[in-house]
Amino acid sequence: MEKLLQVEKLETEFTKDKHKTKILHGVNFHIHKGEVVGLVGESGSGKSITSLSIMKLFKGTSGEISGGRIQFNQEDLTSKSEGEMRKIRGKQIAMIFQEPMTSLNPVMKIGEQLLEPIRLHLGFDEKKAREHAVSILKKVGIPRAEEIMKEFPHQLSGGMRQRIMIAMAITCHPQLLIADEPTTALDVTIQAQILDLIKQLQQKEQMSVLLITHDLGVVAEMCDRVVVLYAGRVVEEANVFDLFESPKHPYTKGLIGSVPKLGQKRDKLDSIRGNVPDPNHLPQGCKFAPRCNDAMPICYQEEPPELKFDHGRTCSCWLYKEERGGIRV
Repeated sequence: MEKLLQVEKLETEFTKDKHKTKILHGVNFHIHKGEVVGLVGESGSGKSITSLSIMKLFKGTSGEISGGRIQFNQEDLTSKSEGEMRKIRGKQIAMIFQEPMTSLNPVMKIGEQLLEPIRLHLGFDEKKAREHAVSILKKVGIPRAEEIMKEFPHQLSGGMRQRIMIAMAITCHPQLLIADEPTTALDVTIQAQILDLIKQLQQKEQMSVLLITHDLGVVAEMCDRVVVLYAGRVVEEANVFDLFESPKHPYTKGLIGSVPKLGQKRDKLDSIRGNVPDPNHLPQGCKFAPRCNDAMPICYQEEPPELKFDHGRTCSCWLYKEERGGIRV
C-alpha cells in the first residue's frame, strides 16, 4: 500500500522563559492511503501535539518542530512556509478539534464559516459555494441545512456543532482527516453517531484518518492500525487485531487491562499506577519504568531500542531484547 503520511523522528519543543521543553522525542509512524490509524495514550502523552505538528499549527504559541521530517504525498511539510501550509490545510489535510464550541467562531454564522474554505480552496462563486455548503451539511446528517447556515454556534447542540466541524473538515475532500478526540464532552448516543458518521465518510471518500483518542473501545471499532504513544515516544505499533489479541509493551497491556469488561466482577478496576512524567523531569532510561511491574535494572539506565516484529509491528521494550541482540517474539 502507498504511504500518504510518513512521520520520521519527529521532535517538537516549546519555549518558556528561555527554557526549551521537548514534548515529542523521535516519533515515527505512517498512514497508508485509505487507512484509519489510531493514536492512543493517556493525557499528556503527546497525542494532540503530534497532530498540531503535522498541521504546523503553532501560530501564537512558542511551539516549533525542532527535528525530523513529515512527508505528505512525498513532500516535506517541515520545510514549507506558513503560506504554503495554508494551501494544504483544509484542502489536503483537515482536522476536527476536541471542542467544537472553542473551534467555531462564536460571532460568525455557520454559513460564513463554511463558505470561507470553499471560496479559498475551491474558488467557487457565491451561489455555487453556498449550494456546496448546503450539500455538505446534508451529507453529515444536519436537518434544515439552509436555516442552520444562518445560525450561530451557540444556538446548536454539542452534537450538531461537532457535525458542523466534520462538514467543515470534509468540504474540500481532503486526503487526510485528523480527528482529535472527536467525541469529547458528547453523551454516549451522540458519540456513536459521530463515530459512525466519520466511518461512513471515510469509506465513501476513501480518506485516510488519524484518530486521536484515549478510548480503546473506539480504536477497536474504527481503526486498522494503532500507534501507542507514551511521554512523547512511540512504544508500540501494530494492526488493531494483534494489539488487542497479544499486546507486547507493558504500557499497552496496562491500557487494555484498565478497560472495564462486560460481566467482569471485581471490587475495583485495574489501573496503571502513577502518572505520565513531567516533560521537564523525565526519568533516565525507559520513561515507563517507574510505573512498570516488569521493569529490570537496565530499564532504569538505558532507553530501549525500537524492535521490529512480523506484520510491520514494532515495540520499544527491553523485555524483548535478548543478550545476543536477537528479538524474542
